[in-house]
Parts: sequence; C-alpha cells; structure tokens
Amino acid sequence: MRLLVDAGNTRLKWQLRDQYAVVASGASLCDDFRWLDGLTPYASKLGRIAVSTVISESKRQELVARLSAVSGADVHFYWPERSRGGLTNAYSDVSKMGADRWHAMYASWQQGAGGFAVVDAGSAVTVDYVADDGRHIGGYILPGKQMMLRSLRLDAARIGFESVDASAGGPGRSTTECVQQGILWLWQGMARHLADDCRQQGLSRVLCTGGDASALLAAGLSGEYHPDLVLAGLASIDSESAGS
Repeated sequence: MRLLVDAGNTRLKWQLRDQYAVVASGASLCDDFRWLDGLTPYASKLGRIAVSTVISESKRQELVARLSAVSGADVHFYWPERSRGGLTNAYSDVSKMGADRWHAMYASWQQGAGGFAVVDAGSAVTVDYVADDGRHIGGYILPGKQMMLRSLRLDAARIGFESVDASAGGPGRSTTECVQQGILWLWQGMARHLADDCRQQGLSRVLCTGGDASALLAAGLSGEYHPDLVLAGLASIDSESAGS
C-alpha cells in the first residue's frame, strides 16, 4: 500500500492507495495530525509514502517525524523538475517553484488532449499554462481568498465585515457587501483574463483544483474541477520513480 500526501500552506490532503485503488482519503488543517490516527489499521501494510509539499523546512521535518511514528515506510519527497515525460519547466531555477504546481501540471499533461491551463485555488491562487508540445509557458501567482480577507481585517482597521460569500450583484451598499462583491469582481476579472490568455496561446482546457476552485468556477471561470490533481501527479511520479 502507498500513502500520498499533499501538504499545502493551510490544508493537507491524503490518499491511501492499494495499487491504483483509493482505499481511504481525507483532508485536514496542516497543523492537525489527528488524520494519522486513521492510518493505524494500515500501518503494517504501508510500503511507500510520497509527499508533495510547500511547507517550511521545520514543518516538513515535523511531518516526517509524525509519519515515521505511524509507519516504518520510507518517506519520499518529490520536488519540481526540469522535465519529465515530455513536460518541460519554464523556471530557470526549478527549486523556486512550488511542488504542488509541478505535480498538478504533470497530472494534467498525462491526460493528453492538447495545451491547458492549471488553476490551483488555495492559500494563493496559481495559474500555469502548458502548450500542446509540453512546454510550460509560465504563469501567475495571486493572493487567495482567505489571504485577501486577512489583509483587509488586519491592515485596514475600520473595515469590518461578516459573511464573505457572494454569487452575483453589483456595487455593495454595506462593508460586508463591498467585500463580498469585491472578491467576486476580482475573480470574474481573473476568469476573463484567463480565457483571453487561453485563446491567444491556443490552450484548449482549463483544469481547476484547490479549496476555492468551486467558488472560482461559480464566479465564471470556465474549466473542469479536479479536486485531487496534485495527488494524481504525485502518484504518477512516485510510480515512475519506483519503477512500478
């Protein structure tokens, strides 16, 4: 059996696989390790642990210690690469790219069917464009929803608001409405820019993942929702590395 872990800045997702079948899965906050309790019945059967992460080195070491306390299986971390399987990275220094971006791109590339954009809406929103020949064109990094809300709460003392979800509407007539519609307005603008870029670059697909992906799609982003895109790419790379 194999454990796959996608540890982001805020949330962690995991899958336990037996060959290609998903036996168990879940998600939690990165600092909440209670999810490991559910692995106890499978600990003796775990043969590999594969991790994609963007967390700090101190948190990475803590994750290794926690995993090692549950299972004796080796923990393999996978990082961005210059190229793999026909996919090439645009970064001159690939170590500066978040591992989740590379793994999401690789999963999307393996699906075939031409050039694509990957949108990962987590703590930050990342956008990556890949041409139909596997060439990573580049991308964008934007603050995510919760990051924007924290900035408004902490850096603007007199901006107080409540609910932050909105699906339609014009200019707000209260601070809460202004914040709601402001975030929606930004996301709608991003959706339009992304659609224009895809037309100009000849990209035929948009694949969306991350905790706020469904909200982005509801805001008008035209794409396919793939909640486990990073884990899918991680699984493929781990299998290739293990020769299985």
